[in-house]
Amino acid sequence: MRRLFAVLLVITLWLGVVPPAFADIGGLVPCSESPKFQERAAQARNTTGDPESGRKRFEAYSKALCGAEDGLPRIIAGGPLSRAGDFLIPGLFWIYIMGAIGNASRNYQIANRKKNTKNPAMGEVVIDVPLAVSSTMASFAWPLTAFRELTTGQLTVPDSDITVAPR
Repeated sequence: MRRLFAVLLVITLWLGVVPPAFADIGGLVPCSESPKFQERAAQARNTTGDPESGRKRFEAYSKALCGAEDGLPRIIAGGPLSRAGDFLIPGLFWIYIMGAIGNASRNYQIANRKKNTKNPAMGEVVIDVPLAVSSTMASFAWPLTAFRELTTGQLTVPDSDITVAPR
């Protein structure tokens, strides 16, 4: 029984204790170490009136990760937080902007329905500019507004108010 336990322990440890594997993020290398990137950096053209704009652009990209074969910068959409500036921060900014746009249109529709009780559809055809501007300005605090409406029950409706078509 001791031998069986010893054999099982050895097999378990042999299969279970594996040295950590470190991925190199898909074969990417720092752009500053990529020969193809360095070739393109030497031929950088200025894109603005600043005579140093090409050099500055490639200097900024040299901190990114490039493909090993082509030397083109890549965006890392996951992985270490040291690369958060590549995708995570712009992604959160995009979500904030989309939420603000959606909240502005939602606020406009609700206010339009209250203002034009006889013909609210006309407020969608002919935009009430002061109402649209005030809805847009109020929409930049949409995360706080959405949280308040979610906790007070204004954002959702009861299940009894949702109609289900027969199938």
